Amino acid sequence: MAETILIIDGEKPAVEVISLLLKERGFKVYDAPDAQTGLRMAYRQQPDLVLLEAVLPDRDGWDICRQLRDLSDMPIIFLSVRKDKNDVIRGLEAGADDYIAKPFDDDELVARIKARLRRSPKTTLREEYVFNNGDFRINFMNREVWIRNRLMHLTPKEFNLLAVLVRNSGRVVSRRELVTEAWGDEYGDAIESLKLYIHYLRQKLETNPQQPEYILTSRGVGYRFMQR
Repeated sequence: MAETILIIDGEKPAVEVISLLLKERGFKVYDAPDAQTGLRMAYRQQPDLVLLEAVLPDRDGWDICRQLRDLSDMPIIFLSVRKDKNDVIRGLEAGADDYIAKPFDDDELVARIKARLRRSPKTTLREEYVFNNGDFRINFMNREVWIRNRLMHLTPKEFNLLAVLVRNSGRVVSRRELVTEAWGDEYGDAIESLKLYIHYLRQKLETNPQQPEYILTSRGVGYRFMQR
């Protein structure tokens, strides 16, 4: 069965060129013109690898990369017109496995894709996690959290924190790892703010915030999401 590639890129002529190249090399190709469509296709088509442009019409590629990485270990390669060293670093820090600047060499692109696919087992994107017999539901595509059938309003920072905890369910996530994974490396010094945001999450999600059932503290280390 042909391996599948999802291209998320709003520049149609570039997508057509890349798509034709990959199809000629034996891949099955899907494409999406913007971030929101790309996320939906990632959930629906379950591609083996994503080629991601940093410059998208609706959101920047760094955010999409982080969101995909929260849900799956599938290979993500930035293929972008942004070629500054800082852009490359930012892409890798967002969770990408590789970064290739446009224009690119055809053979090099295909070789890098194949190398990433060889090293990466097939993973599955989960759109929704359900815990506690349905009392707790988190939908990553819609960025929604439901507690006892009630939709909870979370800020983007709160949702990103919760997403990292849920993805690492059962494992203690250190404070620094939680901050950088959820908010980016530029927030690495914001550890002091983390306690306040955890407090906000518990106020919204826990039946008794003083005795949390979902977001537990590992003193001196970090936090853990306990699934029930």
